[in-house]
Amino acid sequence: MPQTGSTRKLIVKIIRLVAIIMCFLALTILTQIGGLIYLLSFTTYSFINKRTGNKILQRFLQFLSFLIIYTIITFTIVPLLAKPLGRVPLPLTTTRHVKPLNFLTCFLNRHYVRPVLKESTFEVAEQMNSAYPGTVINYLDAGFPFINKFPLFPHLSHNDGKKLDIAFCYNDAQTQQPTNRTPSPIGYGISEEPRSGEINTADVCSDNGYWQYSFLSKIMPQGNKKNFVFDGIRTKKLVNLFIAQPNIGKIFIEPHLKARLALTSDKIRFHGCRAVRHDDHIHVQLK
Repeated sequence: MPQTGSTRKLIVKIIRLVAIIMCFLALTILTQIGGLIYLLSFTTYSFINKRTGNKILQRFLQFLSFLIIYTIITFTIVPLLAKPLGRVPLPLTTTRHVKPLNFLTCFLNRHYVRPVLKESTFEVAEQMNSAYPGTVINYLDAGFPFINKFPLFPHLSHNDGKKLDIAFCYNDAQTQQPTNRTPSPIGYGISEEPRSGEINTADVCSDNGYWQYSFLSKIMPQGNKKNFVFDGIRTKKLVNLFIAQPNIGKIFIEPHLKARLALTSDKIRFHGCRAVRHDDHIHVQLK
């Protein structure tokens, strides 16, 4: 039976509604606030559509309006609203020897922590820089600005401002000199694998059905790994400085690295097979 014009219009409306819902959910999962800002950007569509009848240009300008509104709110309004609720952003650029490894972390609002964790990170960074001049702490994922227990995908925790991931320290493979760069552009997915004779937790977890444990290592391109050498000396110092912080209650690092670096503090825990491997970064969290 041929479709009538009204039926086709109804189908188009349904498809459009589904697409809006999917965009809202995706932006909310990725950024916490992006879904709401996406809906807010609809208020600009009438103005845009009146200025041009070109559908492609309309879509581009609508996306641009969302991007502008999102950027303004993310970097001006969200920090002000988050602070009274007990969350503060980590620095966007190098500050007191702390910086994001990837600016996208900040753009996606994944860099919020409790004030005490921010200060502890600054203290550790200054101590690291004093011991190894030029060293900075590259932070990875922290938490969203609002709402306890709001999940920071794909992490199992990172939902209360008490957790922060830190990149390992590396040396340049060619010069053998310390570097603040890392083999992975996001800090995750390129691991310091267990050596012969060391416990291979990744294999143990995978053999027991925890497929996600090494998933990121399997999809992350490994070509840049050859340009870096894991710096065990600086990384051990970094972990021990966090251990010495009285407000830090737990640190996650892969068991074979705990043994290799001779880390003995009872603050260092195994994160469990339900999580992902921690031989590409350090997880620190408040008590």
